[in-house]
Amino acid sequence: MEDKFKNLPLRNGVGIILLNKNNKVFVAKRIDNAKNFWQMPQGGVDDGEEFLKAAHRELEEETSIKSVELIKELEGALSYELPERLLGIIWKGKYKGQKQKWFLMRFIGEEREINIKTRNPEFLEWKWIDLDQITEVVVDFKLHVYKELKKKVKKIIN
Repeated sequence: MEDKFKNLPLRNGVGIILLNKNNKVFVAKRIDNAKNFWQMPQGGVDDGEEFLKAAHRELEEETSIKSVELIKELEGALSYELPERLLGIIWKGKYKGQKQKWFLMRFIGEEREINIKTRNPEFLEWKWIDLDQITEVVVDFKLHVYKELKKKVKKIIN
């Protein structure tokens, strides 16, 4: 990592592991990455915003989903750093990665509620997958986060 990026802070973020009634996980393909990588809804926390409020806001902004129940706020936070090729580009170059608080939620609405064609769309398509598959579809620099999330969620839903 170049010296000019080493001292950049991590951005405070939230992530949502959204389960349907069959315990399948919601993932979506990002618009800004042409490869076949999928992610769970996530995003930044505004100054003074509570993490859970940020999670609900991000979920709605990215997917239009409002009909959820909180299952559990996961312990601790998980962090990742951007690869060199993205440093100075993402988040206007102000951060070197994210430190995320994750929430496990249940989708209780009808699928027609899900709409990724939002005002500022981030995703091309979405789908429900098995929990075990999340580590197979994620971009490499977030893999360790998704492995840890998979372990934590398995303990809760099994």
